[in-house]
Amino acid sequence: MNEAKPTESVPIPLSDPASGKPEDWGQGTGGREVSQFLQGPQPRGFELGRALRIFFELLRGFRKLHFVGPCVTVFGSARFPETHPYYALAREVGARLARKGFTVMTGGGPGIMEAANRGAREAGGASVGCNIELPQEQHPNPYLDHWVTFRYFFVRKVMLVKYSYAFIALPGGFGTLDEIFETATLIQTHKIRDFPLVLMGRDFWEPLLGFLRQRLVREATIDPTDAERILVTDSAEEAVKSVTDIALQRFGLTYGPRLHRRRFLGE
Repeated sequence: MNEAKPTESVPIPLSDPASGKPEDWGQGTGGREVSQFLQGPQPRGFELGRALRIFFELLRGFRKLHFVGPCVTVFGSARFPETHPYYALAREVGARLARKGFTVMTGGGPGIMEAANRGAREAGGASVGCNIELPQEQHPNPYLDHWVTFRYFFVRKVMLVKYSYAFIALPGGFGTLDEIFETATLIQTHKIRDFPLVLMGRDFWEPLLGFLRQRLVREATIDPTDAERILVTDSAEEAVKSVTDIALQRFGLTYGPRLHRRRFLGE
């Protein structure tokens, strides 16, 4: 049997006894190739090769994630340790989502992502990660049932949005802000339906929310309803209840089986 490569969607492999980490996580990163791709016009052969690679990366993501079930994506920083209160909050969120029948999807890394995946796993639910190749190795969290690795951030973000009925963001940095505002933009412009977008941690997010209300709304660069559609809470119970109520009542979410798998499609 061929050994699984890090670009495949497979159950998390057994970790190396010496390091406690899967041997192939984050190896063979495409950082140099991606940065070259984004540095303006390149030779035609290079551009064609990257276009084909992006196409097949999208297609592989579609095939591997088609059967993960109705997801809620949890965003948040990779930097919070297990002892941090935000880690505990994300873990509770993951567990509550799993008990409601959702698959918990994250970026697959440590910190908030690990906590949400961990909560889902401990509650007996499904846990999925969309990893990104980085120039420096990114360690996985050990609570993923399946994961997919992507070279391109924009492909990864497509997957995090495409399969989710709601989005819950805990405190984080640039990456988390990018994910929040891209999701908000897609909802605002009706590129995706009006799925719930929840921010957790009032004290952390209040300065940002103040900027939205006092600057963007006041200057009419967004409508008041754009700011109001973001739910802010410190309660995992409230966050998950809002997600569940909207998913069931507004969108008629059901948990029935999908089409049969097709092996020749890589499912």
